[in-house]
Amino acid sequence: MLLSKDGIPEDAKYFQITADNGVVLHVLRTEPSSISLYSINDNVVRSETNGINGGFFWDNQLLSIAVMDGIPVNGSPKEYGSGWFNIKYDRGTIVYDRVTGMVDVQRAASVDDLHMSDATKFWAQGGVSMNLKDESKWYNLAVKEERLPFPDDERLRSAMAYDNLGEIYLVVTSSKCTAGQFRTAIKRNVAVGNLNEAIFLDGDGSSQLLAGNVKLEGDARKVLQMIGVTGERR
Repeated sequence: MLLSKDGIPEDAKYFQITADNGVVLHVLRTEPSSISLYSINDNVVRSETNGINGGFFWDNQLLSIAVMDGIPVNGSPKEYGSGWFNIKYDRGTIVYDRVTGMVDVQRAASVDDLHMSDATKFWAQGGVSMNLKDESKWYNLAVKEERLPFPDDERLRSAMAYDNLGEIYLVVTSSKCTAGQFRTAIKRNVAVGNLNEAIFLDGDGSSQLLAGNVKLEGDARKVLQMIGVTGERR
C-alpha cells in the first residue's frame, strides 16, 4: 500500500468541513475497492489503520452486519454476533458488489437478505438508514423502524456515504450534534450535488477516526469493528 507524505493511502483523500449549522465533519474519501472491514477490539487510533469505527456492538458481539467476501469479520457465517446479522431489526446496509462495481443501500436483517452478484465477491457494512432523499420520512424510518440510538441527544456521530459515482465517504464529527443535524451537515457539505445515500454508524464515544496525522479517539474506548482504508484490492 502506497502512502502519501501525510500518511494517508494515495487513493484516499482526507478533508475537514465546518457545516453552516456548526457541525465539524472529518471525511475520508476513497474507492469502494480500497475498503476493508476489520474486527479490532481496540480504539481506531491505536489500530494504526486509516479509517473509522464501524457498526453497533455489545461487549464482544457485533450487532451490525460486517462481512468481507462472504466471511463475517467477528466469527463464522450465520453465527450470532459475528457480523452476519443486523441484530433484531432490518437496517440500512451499504453493499459493494465487486463484480458489477456497484454500491447501494439495502435494508436487511442478515447477509442472507442481501443481493449481490457473487456471494464471495462483496463487502457489506450495516448501520441505520439515513434516507437522504426523503425529508418527511427519514426520521421515522431511522428511529421508529431501525431504532437509531439517542437520535435527539447531542453526541459525536459517524456515517458511511457514497456518491453517484460509487465513491465512499467515511464521516466522523469532532463536535456533538443530533442525528438530524449530522444528516443535514452531510447533505449540504459532502459530495455536493453528487451525494447518493448514507447510513448512520455507531456514535458517541465510539466515533473514531485515523487519517494520517489526524486522530479522533472518541472517549478512548475500544470498538469491536472498524472500516479501514487499506488501498486498492479486487
